[in-house]
Amino acid sequence: MTLLFLLLLGLITYFIVQRGVASSTSTPVWILWLVMMTPALAWTVWIWVQGEDQPPPLGVMIALFVFSSLLYLYLIQVGRSSPPNRDTAESEQESKVAPPPALTVEEQRQLQQCFPWSAYALHETECKGQVVVCRGQLRTSSDVAYQTVREKIEAHFGDRFLIVFQEGFEDKPFFVLIPNPQFQAKSAQPRLTRPMMALGLLALTVLTTTLMGTLAFSDLVSPEVEDNPNLLLENPSLLAPGLPYAIALMTILGIHELGHYLMARRYKIKATLPYFIPIPFFLGTFGAFIQIRSPIPHRKALFDVGIAGPLAGLMVTIPIFMWGLSLSDVITASENTSMFNFDSLNPKATVLLAILSKIALGNQLTTDMAVNLHPVAVAGFLGLVITALNLVPVGQLDGGHVVHAMFGQRTAVAIGQISRLLVLILAFLHQEFLWWAIFLLLMPIADEPALNDVTELDNVRDFLGLLALVILVMIVLPAPPTLIEWFYG
Repeated sequence: MTLLFLLLLGLITYFIVQRGVASSTSTPVWILWLVMMTPALAWTVWIWVQGEDQPPPLGVMIALFVFSSLLYLYLIQVGRSSPPNRDTAESEQESKVAPPPALTVEEQRQLQQCFPWSAYALHETECKGQVVVCRGQLRTSSDVAYQTVREKIEAHFGDRFLIVFQEGFEDKPFFVLIPNPQFQAKSAQPRLTRPMMALGLLALTVLTTTLMGTLAFSDLVSPEVEDNPNLLLENPSLLAPGLPYAIALMTILGIHELGHYLMARRYKIKATLPYFIPIPFFLGTFGAFIQIRSPIPHRKALFDVGIAGPLAGLMVTIPIFMWGLSLSDVITASENTSMFNFDSLNPKATVLLAILSKIALGNQLTTDMAVNLHPVAVAGFLGLVITALNLVPVGQLDGGHVVHAMFGQRTAVAIGQISRLLVLILAFLHQEFLWWAIFLLLMPIADEPALNDVTELDNVRDFLGLLALVILVMIVLPAPPTLIEWFYG
């Protein structure tokens, strides 16, 4: 299993590196990939040599993470600053045609008229290629200023530009005019929704999750099927024991992504239908996703779209998990009892797990008992894990969107860096969180800005954002002894 996780992590890491930085640096992708995989490789070798019961020293792993991160950034920067081959550069220079300026002199005069002094006193404009940066002084509320400037620019230039309002230094926000790709290539717009693809992936994922639910998480499978899985092809009715797991997990994932999708539609943000990712091993799926195909209009929309998925998913995850717990067996704890052992789950591993387990099972649970999870409970537990991972406030995860909308992009980056370190420390309490730590380390730390990235949220959204972070802590934080004594004593 450790080798399988390492292989999957390696493939995901390579994909992230290639998509994220390959086009912006000349450093070979395989070198960047190897640097980022160093902590995972070192951890895996340690487990093979020393065993899973003896984790590597915390200081050594932190040093490896810091070293690999710094080396990764250094190699990217070296690749960006290294001079290209002279012949290649000359040939490219000859073949390239200089792009037209962003604005003509006359259009720059028109742009000056788009910034009323009462809304935003424009001090200077700077054309950087096809991008125009407008700096000045905010004279009214950010909402009014953005709406006023946007309406005037659209009146002069149509949909030629996307108008971005970003935070600047010394509390001086600035406008950025970016060429609108939809204006430049209207005829080349891809289809937004592909219902047949979405339905096909949904059907395949139902099949793969049912298969894994039958083989891995059901006690009802006959020994003949365990010894010879090919019997499932001859008699599909043998897959029936895996359906409760598949339906429960697909419901949780589907509601999560549907929350994102419906909230995006509410703000008229272009988004694809939810796409499931089927795999014929592990959990039967890598989850589901939607793709946002248009800019986020403002931080309120960024917050609402980001938080809608986890909250919607959690509303079905908790009832499914508690129902699954009521169908599960309470057993005596053993040395194999742990947070991620579905045959002998430690119900006191985290705060939320301890509370939900006690509510669902009542007096059956004592301090020396564990739970043999029913397949529905396995799906509910995985729903909690998925919710927690999405709520981690890093980059383009749902939690990253939430803290970006609450505190602004710069503060969100700082929170993301702290979160990475805390997850790394958590990995030493539960080794399974190592994959979280590496995944978060590879993820870009900065979230994409909204068009109006200045306007702050209201009190209700701030409360919901803090509540989401509290839920994250309750899912992953080890239950303190006082709570265990109170609930289980």
